[in-house]
Amino acid sequence: MLRRLRVVALAALLLIAAFSTGAIFLFFLVYLGALVIGGSYVLTRIGLADLEAGYVLDRLHAHAGDALRATYTVRNTSRLPKPWLEAHNPTTLPVPIPGRALSLRPRGERSWSARVPLTRRGHYRVDPLVLRTGDPFGLFESSATVGSHSNVIVYPRVEELPAWRLPPAAIEGTHAHPVRTPHTTPHATSIRPYAPGDAYNRIHWKSSARHIELQVKEFDLEQTADVWIYLDLDAAVHTGTGDESTLEYGVRAAASIAAQALLDGRALGMTASGARRLVLPADRGPRQYQKVMHLLAAVEADGSQPIRDVLIDGVSRLRRGMTALAITPSLERDWIRPLVTLRGRGVTTLVVLPDAPAFARLAPDSVEAAEAQRGARAVYHALAEHDVLAYPVRPGKPLAVQLASSMQPRLQVIAR
Repeated sequence: MLRRLRVVALAALLLIAAFSTGAIFLFFLVYLGALVIGGSYVLTRIGLADLEAGYVLDRLHAHAGDALRATYTVRNTSRLPKPWLEAHNPTTLPVPIPGRALSLRPRGERSWSARVPLTRRGHYRVDPLVLRTGDPFGLFESSATVGSHSNVIVYPRVEELPAWRLPPAAIEGTHAHPVRTPHTTPHATSIRPYAPGDAYNRIHWKSSARHIELQVKEFDLEQTADVWIYLDLDAAVHTGTGDESTLEYGVRAAASIAAQALLDGRALGMTASGARRLVLPADRGPRQYQKVMHLLAAVEADGSQPIRDVLIDGVSRLRRGMTALAITPSLERDWIRPLVTLRGRGVTTLVVLPDAPAFARLAPDSVEAAEAQRGARAVYHALAEHDVLAYPVRPGKPLAVQLASSMQPRLQVIAR
């Protein structure tokens, strides 16, 4: 804009000088300037005419650590070349999608792909494709948008937990591991060829038609009862920054444990106590996995309700044989008693503890560090006193390693 004002001012001065003096050279400059400005304007106006463009994203849902690929195509249907074009997508992604400057010959076409890493979980927006052109002198520019916006949801990173095992349910008819049973249960897991003695009501007719021989269904005993995860989003207890924070490690632990529980055939429910409490009823299957990941992609440590109140309010949703898992970095001990009282109702209790002093990275000899360590030791001793199985989580280590064993041995060392 400033350059355009300078050009207009210079043209006005040149025009006044030409008519004031009548010099032929100044009139030549006036005609030349009019030709350049007019030609630049026309070139800009026709720069986006007869263009076809579009883009495609290879995915709208992904996990943190994956890559998003955008494929672009720009086609010139005119008989005139397009000497300069710029194409880019404005976006709220942590890493912007790179744009490209290109030129097109008459009836030409260009296609390319751009890949960006998805570094953080969250809900993001990719705006329509913007095409821009201008003249060589930068006097004019023209732009147009193509297509519609897209919403990209980045789920938290899910880590495999090969050594993680939730305790078996304390109710009749359940088992911690899949076991083949001659009885019909709600869990049909596979098929096999028919054998003499198999009941006719276990024949799977569609598979039999496909295999051209009789196939029967096999069933597993119900593995475990429901799991309910309580994710603490109280802003007062979280610390750390970015990926190295108690919030992100807590979210990753919730996502990984939820994925493992659903893979094991458990019904899973979740409560996240942020600015507004989000309650996801217990359910099984891939749809529940999508719901859990949608919820965890958007949560932030913006709540004001302590985990103690969340546990007390959620007692009515728990029944005998369920497993309650609390994920909290809180150094207060008042939330332990509501968790312990659940065992009297036949509910198994677990705790995942992101180590707040370790994430805060306080100076070892500071007063804050000493107070935080005292608070952490008090929580550890209270959990050991009530025999609550707990898993401490520290920064810089894989979750699979940290959740492979409980902190009971660590508590014995501290107690000595």
